Amino acid sequence: MSSPLPVMRSSVQARKSEDFQPDELLVILFKEARSRAVWIAAVFAAIMLLTLVVGLLVIPRHYTASTTILAQDSDIIQPLLEGRAVPTGVSDRAGRARQILYSRKVLEQILQVGDWNASNPIARDRLMEDIRKNITISSPRPDLVQIDYRDTDPERAYRVTEALGALFIEETLATKERESREAYEFIDKQVNDYHAKLLDAERNLQDYRSSNADAQPGSATDVNARITSLRSQVEQARMALMEQESRAAAISDQLSGESAVTATNTRENLYNSQLIEARAELDRLLLTYTDRHPDVMRVRHQMEDIQRALAAEQQRRAQPGQSAFASDDVQLNPLYNELRSQQAQARREAAATRSRMNIAQSLLNEEMDRSRRIAASESALSELTRDYEVNREIYQDLLRRRENARVSMGLDQENRGLTLRIQDPATVPLRPSGLRFMHIAAIGFVFAVGVPLGLLFLLVRFDPRVRSPRQIALRTGYPLLTTIPAYPTPRERRSQSLKLALSAAMVAGVFVVYGLVFAFKLASA
Repeated sequence: MSSPLPVMRSSVQARKSEDFQPDELLVILFKEARSRAVWIAAVFAAIMLLTLVVGLLVIPRHYTASTTILAQDSDIIQPLLEGRAVPTGVSDRAGRARQILYSRKVLEQILQVGDWNASNPIARDRLMEDIRKNITISSPRPDLVQIDYRDTDPERAYRVTEALGALFIEETLATKERESREAYEFIDKQVNDYHAKLLDAERNLQDYRSSNADAQPGSATDVNARITSLRSQVEQARMALMEQESRAAAISDQLSGESAVTATNTRENLYNSQLIEARAELDRLLLTYTDRHPDVMRVRHQMEDIQRALAAEQQRRAQPGQSAFASDDVQLNPLYNELRSQQAQARREAAATRSRMNIAQSLLNEEMDRSRRIAASESALSELTRDYEVNREIYQDLLRRRENARVSMGLDQENRGLTLRIQDPATVPLRPSGLRFMHIAAIGFVFAVGVPLGLLFLLVRFDPRVRSPRQIALRTGYPLLTTIPAYPTPRERRSQSLKLALSAAMVAGVFVVYGLVFAFKLASA
């Protein structure tokens, strides 16, 4: 008795070698196909007939009609009106076509062209959505717009495509005209608005100039010239005053070294001269100060002293026994009087110069105040002037733009700027687009052949029954001595031939049905 270990090893090796060899697999598949020919032919016929039904009834045939529109700018008018007219154009013509043709206004007209009857608003919206999905818009070139429409009815596809092209041209031209007219109306409104603003700014500027005398043109220049002149006068007066004060100081220094009197003058005359000078000084002080001012009171006391001295001298001279030659007579010094006269003259000139300098300084201060007022008014005047200038420039620019817009509007009204015409008109489609019946039939044929073969391969691969002599030796581990072939009986051969004939009839019937369908389609076309 053999040990179980070799048997177990042989079973493992048998499981590893379960796969058939390629030539052996083909033989087995052929035998299984012969034994199940009716079943394979039935599956083939069912799939092919199902494909025929799907291709004829389930999958609708779609027909696509196409039209091409050429958008061309005028080559003659545009150079002539360059800078004067702005022709309205669209760079993305395909996008503009989608905006126009997908609009509800256009789709309402397409419903009438296609004879779609839908009284229910929801049904109309669904129809519009379907129509929108079936419309394809492209731009092969920048100046071309291609419109494609797909429908199950070729006649309706033609009518709808033709209507889409006409509506696109109509709506595009109407949109161009409307845009140019709206642009002109907008610019015209802006012109009127800025004209009112310009008049208002001009009126404000005139009112400000009339109410402010310093805001007149050229006022700043006149004030600056006046300030320069007054500054020059003040400087000259200051220099003259310094010169006169220096001369007066020099005369005072010289006067301090001279004697006021000489021996030739009498004391009485001297006192009279001093009294006259004191009175003159008192009169001068009273012009400036009051009676209680210390200088005024000092001069009055000096005058009183001089008067007492003069009275005493007169009494002395009136006493008997006094000789004229015996008295201590004196007289005023002429040089001293001349110096005092020059000193007084210098002081008068200095006072006059100081007065002129003060007047010039006062006028200069007034002009400086006026200059500050002008500088303060310059900001408001500049603001008003700037508003006026800006409004005037914008108004003049808008006037030019309005005339350009007027020319552009006339250009669009006469359709001279952009020309839209049908380059390739729509035609009735003769053949459906997309998957045709022959494509569906080919796909069905592939499935009809592949499904039975696949099922047959799975049956051979996973069915546990023994179909090859090699499997016996692999599974049992014992050597195979010989094989006895199976010979069918005459009845089995007749049954097998009948099955093959039935299978061939089924396959031939499928091809006959397809041939009749193709013949009918050709005849109906």
